Amino acid sequence: MKHINIPIFIPHLGCPFTCVFCDQNRISSTQEIPGEMEVLRIVEKHLETIPSGSEVEIAFFGGNFTAVEKASQEIYLASVKRYLQDGRVQGIRISTRPDCIDVEILDFLRKRGVRTIELGVQSLADEVLKASWRGYQADDVFKACYLIKEYGFRLGIQLMIGLPGDKLELDMKTAEQVIALRPDMVRIYPTLVIAGTHLEKLYLKGEYTPLTLAEALQISLAAYLQFQKENIPVIRMGLQPGEELQREGCVVAGPFHPAFGEMVEQEAFKAQAQKLIEEFVIAHGQHSQLLLLVHPRDISKVTGQRRSNLNYLKKQFGLELIKVRGTENLVRDSVGVAANDASAPALLLSRREFLEEPSYVKKYQI
Repeated sequence: MKHINIPIFIPHLGCPFTCVFCDQNRISSTQEIPGEMEVLRIVEKHLETIPSGSEVEIAFFGGNFTAVEKASQEIYLASVKRYLQDGRVQGIRISTRPDCIDVEILDFLRKRGVRTIELGVQSLADEVLKASWRGYQADDVFKACYLIKEYGFRLGIQLMIGLPGDKLELDMKTAEQVIALRPDMVRIYPTLVIAGTHLEKLYLKGEYTPLTLAEALQISLAAYLQFQKENIPVIRMGLQPGEELQREGCVVAGPFHPAFGEMVEQEAFKAQAQKLIEEFVIAHGQHSQLLLLVHPRDISKVTGQRRSNLNYLKKQFGLELIKVRGTENLVRDSVGVAANDASAPALLLSRREFLEEPSYVKKYQI
């Protein structure tokens, strides 16, 4: 069943702090807080295009929902109750901060149809949280996550890489700790320098250096594949490239790319295909032309942007030609390889098998 969120952005609503990286109005591409009628308009507009049989949640994003005054929370949740009652929507999703969760709040949310809570965790390194002006510590995150799961909510964790004071080892340690929390889903966002934020001031003074796109891709790849190995879905990588975010001058610096998540997945397929071809050469000898077989929906991921993955593999193995063919009988995230004139793969490597390969684990060890 396909999951679809109907996003309703409530920028800065409920935020007790302005973090160094944040200008929520730009990120959400929304300047005004939506009223009850606007919420209904958004929901109805989305429902018109959602395929039947989808799992649908109304998602209040952009602010810290549980820090909003109770009366406003009541209005928002009551306004969408009708969609839960008539079955067109299966639940409500909210995003909030770890230090805005307690027993009373969870009782309130559970009685009003909320079933998924996403926490803006960002990092589990206290020094990074402090440098980013988050206003809480890692212990607050652990307590909130345990409570959310104890109350039966689905737990989502939002992470940011490349924050002030951050480094690869801390990002990887955070990923390891998140895995131990067993969330139902994870998002990974590279830190961007947005105009008008305190982070922009630090950047312009030379006190903050953002990740390059290549660095952000490699860190995200390492975390993404570790989450995959633990069967924890990564539901997004990179910020949604809304109109405001793509406006000239909005992103001052940092690893922004409108297809960031796709690029991370392409890196995963490149590494997987390379491992598979290495095994093919050992078993069947060197060939000048090879064929890769994948599920049709994975063709662009194994090909890479402007055929970058295929060009890399050609150079790596001295190939004259490498083709990609889609075949419905292969499962997603698997890659097959064969001589160019073959009709079926000589070797097949699933993502699970690739993740369990010792040389891979050593290379991307968390």
